[in-house]
Amino acid sequence: MASDALKIGFVFDDSLDSNDGVSQYVKTLGEWLSHQGHQVSYLVGETKLKQWAGGKVYSLAQNKNVTFNDNRLSIPLPVDQNRIKGVLKAENFDVLHVQVPYSPFMAQRVINKASRQTAIVGTFHIVPANHLASWGSRLLRLTYGRSLKRFDSIISVSPPAADFARRTFGLETQVISNAVNIKRFDAASNPRRRGGNKIVFLGRLVKRKGCQQLLKAFELLYAERPDTRLIIGGDGPLRSKLERFVNSKNLTPLVSFIGFVDEIDKPTLLASADIACFPATGGESFGIVLVEAMAAGAGVVAGGDNPGYRSVLNGRPEMLVQPNNSVEFAKQLKLLLDDSSLSDEIHDWQQLSVRQYDIALIGPKLLKVYREAIAKHRIYRA
Repeated sequence: MASDALKIGFVFDDSLDSNDGVSQYVKTLGEWLSHQGHQVSYLVGETKLKQWAGGKVYSLAQNKNVTFNDNRLSIPLPVDQNRIKGVLKAENFDVLHVQVPYSPFMAQRVINKASRQTAIVGTFHIVPANHLASWGSRLLRLTYGRSLKRFDSIISVSPPAADFARRTFGLETQVISNAVNIKRFDAASNPRRRGGNKIVFLGRLVKRKGCQQLLKAFELLYAERPDTRLIIGGDGPLRSKLERFVNSKNLTPLVSFIGFVDEIDKPTLLASADIACFPATGGESFGIVLVEAMAAGAGVVAGGDNPGYRSVLNGRPEMLVQPNNSVEFAKQLKLLLDDSSLSDEIHDWQQLSVRQYDIALIGPKLLKVYREAIAKHRIYRA
């Protein structure tokens, strides 16, 4: 390992087995850091994965599935503190990178047991989908006690996340966006289809992702554009309900549920879309799937008009849809399919805008945060 290489530990209460937003953030950044010569390990919740990009994965907890913020996630049961101490002693990290908010049963224990020589950096990921999630976050803040004071630096993935971190957790954070490995999705290898009729949805089939609203709008769109087809990628607890809706509306020949989409197949699926549509109703702190679809070269990427998605699509308001207004939603989809000049203009904007989220640009910014946190920490602790 080079003399200036760092030993970095990612701390994440959920599983690395999925490719959901925060898990993907950890994996993308961890892979990039490993390729830069840094030694990266992962201190995570219940995970079958044993290593990632050459780094060891420590599955520290048993996790329980819950619904929070209109989403499905898993939370860790209390972790043996001696096990945490053993991992931290063996690895002797220069910096721990904690995903925030964090659980008092795992990540908080890692923070509290970390060596006084280890700098701690956090990334804040959440925006509430409802009042219950807001209140739950406030209650969680009360459990943190002095652990928040151990952070040397905290960043947020978007301005809405930074605003929520300030209002609810009292954290002042700088914004460094989520990142995508553009090379993996590169539109240059996926030539754009023009004048087609395919709408693609990709995501968890949970309430806040808006697939039910998309189906209602698609029913109206079909009356105007009977040639349109809808592909739904992903799985989740609402799948049976959504399939029943499709059957009841006689849309079965037009709507395909293709289930879980492997990461290796994701770029091709997104590139095939004339409209890649993600009508999330709220609770989104960023919108990594929007960036992936743009990078893959989808014709037009459309997203729900929520704070996180606006932070990605704010340069083109035509790309924002109102999921709960089926009539307007359908009209917007029809416009994007019918107006080739508009869709070409949006597509060109997307291809320029997406480059700012490349891990090749975001990675060095985060590495600078690590080094500054380490320097600050050593001066403060000296």
